[in-house]
Amino acid sequence: MSDNFTLGMDCKLYYKTTPLTGPPDGTGWTELDNAKDVNLQQENGEADITTRANNGWRATATTLKEATIEFEMLWKPSDAAFTAILNAWLNASEIAVAALDGAIDEAGNQGLVSNCMVTSFTRNEPLEEAVTVSVTLKPSSYTTWYTVPGS
Repeated sequence: MSDNFTLGMDCKLYYKTTPLTGPPDGTGWTELDNAKDVNLQQENGEADITTRANNGWRATATTLKEATIEFEMLWKPSDAAFTAILNAWLNASEIAVAALDGAIDEAGNQGLVSNCMVTSFTRNEPLEEAVTVSVTLKPSSYTTWYTVPGS
């Protein structure tokens, strides 16, 4: 990893089948290394706070945060991570996920950590490519922006 940029291939996606009840401690996570093209989308909701005093300009305040983690993985039922994601979708159960810009045991790395629900599990069957699954995860309970602490 460079001090000037981070490559997508250096980022890490982790999971735990046991949902979090508090801040993560960096232990018990399994890397979801079957994932590719991970997209972590984060937004704030908006409230219109425009008044006559805004001189004709609309004014906005941010409200609740929301996030979506989307990625593809190979359709590989023998893979433990694939099975964990599939089971979370089949059982409508939470799965803990950490989408970080590097390893979970390396100080300073950061990203979203949350219990998530699998809202989409779509199998893709292109004629001349490997079968993949497109996954969408959305936070459902404990959610935080996590920075791996220094040792």
